[in-house]
Amino acid sequence: MSQSNLLPRCHPETVGISSSAVTAFLGAAESGDHGLHSFMLMRHGKVAAEAWWSPYGPDLQHMMYSLSKSFTSTAVGLSVSEGLLSVDDYVVSFFSEKNRIDDANLSKMRVRHLLSMSTGHEKDTTGSLREQKDGDWVQAFLELPVGREPGTHFLYNSGASYMLSAIVQKLTGQTVHEYLQPRLFEPLGISGTTWETCPRGMSAGGWGLTLKTEDIIRFGQLYLQKGLWNGQQILPEAWVDEATCFQVSNAGTSQNIDWQQGYGYQFWRCRHDAYRGDGAFGQFCVVLPEQNAVVAMTSGTKNMQNVLNLVWEHLLPSMVDVPLPADEQAQAALADKASASAYSPLSSDIRSPLAEQVSGSRYGFPENERNIQAATFDFNADECVITLWNEQGQTQVRCGLGHWEEMDTNPSRQPSRMVASGKWQSNDTFVMNWRYVETPYSDTLTCKFESGKLTVLIDPYVKFGMTTEPIVLESNKMDRQLEI
Repeated sequence: MSQSNLLPRCHPETVGISSSAVTAFLGAAESGDHGLHSFMLMRHGKVAAEAWWSPYGPDLQHMMYSLSKSFTSTAVGLSVSEGLLSVDDYVVSFFSEKNRIDDANLSKMRVRHLLSMSTGHEKDTTGSLREQKDGDWVQAFLELPVGREPGTHFLYNSGASYMLSAIVQKLTGQTVHEYLQPRLFEPLGISGTTWETCPRGMSAGGWGLTLKTEDIIRFGQLYLQKGLWNGQQILPEAWVDEATCFQVSNAGTSQNIDWQQGYGYQFWRCRHDAYRGDGAFGQFCVVLPEQNAVVAMTSGTKNMQNVLNLVWEHLLPSMVDVPLPADEQAQAALADKASASAYSPLSSDIRSPLAEQVSGSRYGFPENERNIQAATFDFNADECVITLWNEQGQTQVRCGLGHWEEMDTNPSRQPSRMVASGKWQSNDTFVMNWRYVETPYSDTLTCKFESGKLTVLIDPYVKFGMTTEPIVLESNKMDRQLEI
């Protein structure tokens, strides 16, 4: 990003925030193992604090997951402002060419019900859409029963967000991603974005967008400014108000208090009269209108409520209405803390004699969820090169011994950029940390070499589902010349 396009920066005290409070926030984030990757705080139009936990950095595009929904909502708002649709239009009216279930509740479903997650479905439709064999997710949605009258209850439903994307594309002939380029991304100075598509080529809507952290905070600042950016009304103020206000109750739908404050149009209401867009494992755009502030975070957290609590406990109380006296000592301490934020590479003084013995040996694995068919380890003084085979071919992971090795491809995650480090934990056990730095994900792999066999425990820090139990791969050593 060019220097002219950078957001203005200032010390926290300039905008009425204590540097010590921000330092305490960063310390609490680290001591609580909250998995933060990045953090930015903006107040009164200036970035007052920022930190990236190395090896994550400001130039990385990061998966947004459901924070994508707030951008899809914005596309709908822009379409409304251009006269292409109304939130009171019926969903089925856009797809008269599609077969649909004979369901009175489906016929009553309006665009506003998609926006507010009040479609009347009794379970999230996303799984059914993904299972549609011909890839026609719109058809799949229209064939699902709608058990309740639309508008009467909240159910988080990413399939509804997809339908918003499909409606925008039907009306404009462009994907939501394409449609937003000149209307939102370019005016805000956001570039390099990607957005996952369905099998029919439409933006997924409810997930799949990638952004840099500064892009997130620009988006939040746009909403804080009621759609105004550099003197231009990019998004109608009325839409900002409508999209971010309480549209439907979600009380009792979650154990987490900030998931029970009401829901807008693909935005969550929060305590403290704030609102947010968020995505799985802690991708946050938190807007605090009363404090004239925005907080952006990316992470790989197991508990999103705990991350929000850090904002409420450390940052919110520190914001006052007038500038604070300069505090050079506290500002220096904050700068030191932010620059030192890091996930350290694995390191050990142990040098196992097994390193030479196992180098070049190939280990085969039975069928597993990571689709790893075989692996070799090749150790040298500075790194271990792991070659993995699957049905698509082979991939190499360079694992630094005591340092991070960076690479542009990885064996199991998209997007593909990753870093890896490793150490000998004991003479027969080699441990690696793989971080997929454009995603919330990371894996710890514990490899135990014993009597010609290899056992690998793959322990994901976060994953979808009810459990994060390690994946266990067991292998015998195979002939070095075996072809996969």
